[in-house]
Amino acid sequence: MSSISALEADIAERRVRLARTLDEITAKATPSAIAKREVEKAKARFADATTTPEGDLRVERVAAAVAVVAVIVALKVLRRRRR
Repeated sequence: MSSISALEADIAERRVRLARTLDEITAKATPSAIAKREVEKAKARFADATTTPEGDLRVERVAAAVAVVAVIVALKVLRRRRR
């Protein structure tokens, strides 16, 4: 008898763990959770690209990024003026 009750208790415990695992997977798979993770990754990549390991700003990289954005904006303005 005790082995049957031990098996039933084990099955009940596994069901609880499985339900908890499914809840965690479901929470991680929601579009808002995925978007939040991607935003955090993008912020981390941006911080890595624009700062040194000591936390100082990498001016040359920031300046290059600003220059690229300025060129793109200038090209769009020129295209609109030609139309």
